Parts: sequence; C-alpha cells; structure tokens
Amino acid sequence: MKKILIALLFPWVMIHSQQTEKEPLNIILMIGDGMGLSQITAGMYVNNNTSTLENFSVVGLSKTHAIKSLVTDSAASGTAMACGDKTYNGVVGVNYLNKNLKSILEICEENGYNTGLITTSSIVHATPASFYANVSSRKKYEDIAMQLSTSEVDYFIGGGKKHFNQREDGRNLIKEMKSFDMVKNLKGFQKSEADKIGLFTYKDEPPSLNQGRDPLLPEYLSATLEKFKNREKPFFVLVEGSQIDWGGHANDVDYITSEFIEFNNAIGVALNFLEENPNTLIVVTADHETGGLAIIKGKTKNFEIEAGFNTGGHSATMVPVFSHGKNASLFSGIYDNTQIFHKIKEAAGL
Repeated sequence: MKKILIALLFPWVMIHSQQTEKEPLNIILMIGDGMGLSQITAGMYVNNNTSTLENFSVVGLSKTHAIKSLVTDSAASGTAMACGDKTYNGVVGVNYLNKNLKSILEICEENGYNTGLITTSSIVHATPASFYANVSSRKKYEDIAMQLSTSEVDYFIGGGKKHFNQREDGRNLIKEMKSFDMVKNLKGFQKSEADKIGLFTYKDEPPSLNQGRDPLLPEYLSATLEKFKNREKPFFVLVEGSQIDWGGHANDVDYITSEFIEFNNAIGVALNFLEENPNTLIVVTADHETGGLAIIKGKTKNFEIEAGFNTGGHSATMVPVFSHGKNASLFSGIYDNTQIFHKIKEAAGL
C-alpha cells in the first residue's frame, strides 16, 4: 500500500528508484595491507582522534587464514578476496587444487566494466597481482608483469617498472604494451585521453611517505575516479595502501600511522565520489594484521600513544570490513575472507 501511494503521489520517485536499481554498480575496493584494528586505532588517535572510517554505515569482520596456516600472507589472502578461494601462502590466483582462478576484476571486465589498480607498492606485488595474475609463487615478478602487460586492465598506477623493462629475458614489455599510454607522472595521467593508461611511480618498490613518496594516494585515486566518471561504463577499482604492512614488519608505529593517514585520506576521496554518485559501493578492509600491534599507553590531551609489538610478521587476528553505499549491508557479520569476492559479486549482480 505504501509503495502504491508513493507511486500515485510521486511517480518520478518510483521511476528514479527503478532506474537506480538496474544501473550497474561502481565498485571501489580498498585494502590496507597489514591494517588490523590496532593499526586503525593508532592512526585514528594520531590523526587527532578522527578517521573517515567513522562515516561507514556497515562494519563486519573477516577471518584471514590460508588453506593450511592460521597466519596468512598477502598472496593467499589477496587471492581469497580477489578470487573467492583459499590457497597456500605465497601463491597468487591459483587455489589449493592447483586450479587457475578468475578474479572479481576479470569478471567485472567480462561484464562490461572498466577496471583500475592503484597501489603504494610495486604493481606486481602480491595483493594487486591477485586481481590479474595466476602464478605459483608471488616472487615470480617477471611472470606477473607479463600477465599485466596483456591484461584488460584500463588504468594502473604503481611501482616496479624494472620488472617490465629490465628483464632476464631481455624483453621490454613497456614497448610491447601498445594498447597503453604509458605516462611518466600524475600530470601526464590526468592529461591523457587514452582508453588504457599505465603509470609507473618508481623503478622498484616506492619509498615510504616519511622518506618522501610523492604524489599521494588520494591524488592518484581522485585522478582515476575522474577518468571513470567521464566514461559511460561502470567500474571496478582496487586501491591498496601497501605500506601500512611494511611499517608493521618494521615495528615502527610512526611508519604505520603516517601510511594509515594517507590511506584514510584516500578513503575520504572515495566517500566524496559516492556522495555524487550514489550507485557506488565502497568496501575497505585488510588482507591481514601485521606486527601484533597493541597500544599500551597514551594520553588524551594530544592523543599521544605508545605501542608495542609481539611479532615482526603477520598475525592471525580477524580484520574489520567497512562498507558504505549501495548494497553495503551484505558485508555485515563475521565471515571468511573468501566471502569478500562472493559478496561483491552479489552486490553487483554478477
């Protein structure tokens, strides 16, 4: 009765609602590598007790274990989230039965989506590689680079240029990637009108923010979303704040919090896009926690913190999943990290 009354009084509301329901969903998946709840908490306090994550409507928890190990690495967890299946640590895009898997990014491409990858590590690192590559070892960087060079990804931004043009096989994949406009910097990326654009930020792994990494992740995401906005198709983009993890491995809380704050600001860019484009889903999560971080002391006056670590590696603790936008409610509850893949598919109707 209520829907009938609305339709009679405000027919344009019902028409708009039906159009929105049928519209293909834009998907922004953001992974803070190594970003457990303690990393978020530390970064929030250092950021004057505030985070853009407080604006998210739905929060869930993800179980991160690999097929044989409670403590996962980025390859196994990245594969679980990207492809929906468990695998061994160190393996990318291949499940525990040695079957090559199709990622959510590739499924989106098959359904007419534009796609993008943005990372503060090298573009062939385990997490981004999980969305386009199938290799038995995450260390096979040249094989991973080869697979990116022939992929259908529309935009990519990340380090690791040497794996494309200083290879053991002598090939220069950059010259072979004729479908891409390979630009040199953010300004070149913004100016390019090509359908496919690649930007290598550094020859090898990018430095930390504290060591002068520039430009910032929010700028790269903003430029990429502007590209997507000007195209008629829906999009899927992976955004990785890679070096929260590296700060955890180094047991360096300043490293962790500076990288988290940059990632937090990039989340703000995504939220602003969602405000103007409501047919969008944002999912923010982590592949695992790194360092066993705990905040052991602090003051509320300036939100100063003291932190302790119990490992230089990863831990098996669950990680949060924040979601906002269309169909965000699917991501509430406690579930396996493989469900990230399945829930995104369901949300987008793929």
